[in-house]
Amino acid sequence: MKQLLSSYQLGHVPLKNRVVMPPMCMYKAKEDGCISDFHMCHYGARAIGGVGLIIVEATAVEACGRITDNDLGLWDDKQIAGHQKLNNILHDLGSKTAIQLAHAGRKSLCKESTPVAPSALLFSESGGFKKPHALDINEIEAIKTAFVKAAQRALKAGYDILELHSAHGYLLCEFLSPLTNQRNDLYGGSLENRCRLTLEICEAILHTINAPLLVRISADEWMDKGWNIEDSIYLSHKLKDLGVAMAHVSAGGNHAVQTLMPELKALYQSDYAKKITDSVAIPTIAVGMITTASEGETLLETKTCDLVAYGRELLRNPNFVHHIAKAYDCKEQIEVSYLRAY
Repeated sequence: MKQLLSSYQLGHVPLKNRVVMPPMCMYKAKEDGCISDFHMCHYGARAIGGVGLIIVEATAVEACGRITDNDLGLWDDKQIAGHQKLNNILHDLGSKTAIQLAHAGRKSLCKESTPVAPSALLFSESGGFKKPHALDINEIEAIKTAFVKAAQRALKAGYDILELHSAHGYLLCEFLSPLTNQRNDLYGGSLENRCRLTLEICEAILHTINAPLLVRISADEWMDKGWNIEDSIYLSHKLKDLGVAMAHVSAGGNHAVQTLMPELKALYQSDYAKKITDSVAIPTIAVGMITTASEGETLLETKTCDLVAYGRELLRNPNFVHHIAKAYDCKEQIEVSYLRAY
């Protein structure tokens, strides 16, 4: 059997294959932040299609931490039931589930709230972004608590795995960057201080729940004197020491204009995962314009990563795993009701 369809043990959670559906915002929730019928169908289709691990999209830990008013949330106990129903469906269909817990920070576009950030720096003059409020220490403590409570709700809802969103220019990513974090307290200045919030939240979650924790990072923010791969290696060492199970390695997103942005081509972010894998020996997920089985196999064969995330490809083709299974003569990974098509 090729590696892409081989099983993988993520902490105490067994995955039937190494194909991951990464979190991708759908903006299909109502203003109450609850799971909708769309989410049931959207994620259910990928579970029928054989995906080993489905990571549910960015889910806000407080209402003002949504990217838009149509984002999912887990800031209220009333939101648990929809997630429970979704997990029951996905588990019955054979997938393991994770959820990305998130706070949008200065990139929030919610109409009735003021965004927050480590420093009062506007993301962009266009696009409807508002100048954020710089968080004080008490507000930071409240956000840490919000992440922990959302993690507890996620476990009650039946998720197997949790992911902390510290990438793409959202709140925790903003704290990591020397360009967006201009604080002069214990959460700003040095690399150690800028990593503090992400690490404190990880530690608090791991102390509270018994589930593997992933952390999604932007390995490089593609800006001069900005967050870079060496900083990500430092952070990944600290995450591993805390007991984080895996780093989900993406890049960019912290600035409206990214002056060092690479060419967008197949596997363009995979080298970041490879460097972290080699330097830290923490398991990784590679992501970014990975669209074919052969690309995924190459990443696994070269020990670039442990799991492979297919984002847009799974939007185009929910049955991507079935096509691989046919090619690899692994028809046991094809939904039995669909076998006649293969």
